[in-house]
Amino acid sequence: MPSQIRESINKHLASLQRIADASGTIEHIAKTIEQALASGKKILTCGNGGSAAEALHFAEEMMGRFSRDRAPMAAVCLSADPAAMTCISNDYGFEEVFARQVQGLGKKGDVLVALSTSGKSPNILKALRRGRETGLVTVGLLGRPGSPAESDCDIAFTSDAGHSAHIQELHLLIIHLVLEYLDGPASEPA
Repeated sequence: MPSQIRESINKHLASLQRIADASGTIEHIAKTIEQALASGKKILTCGNGGSAAEALHFAEEMMGRFSRDRAPMAAVCLSADPAAMTCISNDYGFEEVFARQVQGLGKKGDVLVALSTSGKSPNILKALRRGRETGLVTVGLLGRPGSPAESDCDIAFTSDAGHSAHIQELHLLIIHLVLEYLDGPASEPA
């Protein structure tokens, strides 16, 4: 068992190296979100399953706080409203669950951050496409390079980490890095 744990730790360390290698992409995501917010735009997030939880975490940290007190940032998680999700799913199909919300809530210049470990989820693909049609900047936190979602993103982080859990861990780390950037430098303790 210890060798299995050691092997898993080594895979995690390799995943962390992928974050370091993608620092330019992560900074581009952070600056894009910062510019949108400074222009009075909002951030929409979405994902399925574990990615939905991360999309929700991203939006709530923007509205609340991450590491310091600051004004709330305009962010809405499209995975958060079960009434809207079940209504849209029932009436239009699950593939429309995020796209319809993007169409209704999104405005030109807003940013859509879509999380998908596979990059193949039909509802994520439709949301990204609808976002582009509506004039949103589309950002993907995705799995393997070359997924269908990647071509629908203006900015995409991809990882060949392989295991969905490792990809989700990378996405969470990126979310925290972006939030840290948006919060600005921490003030020194007195």
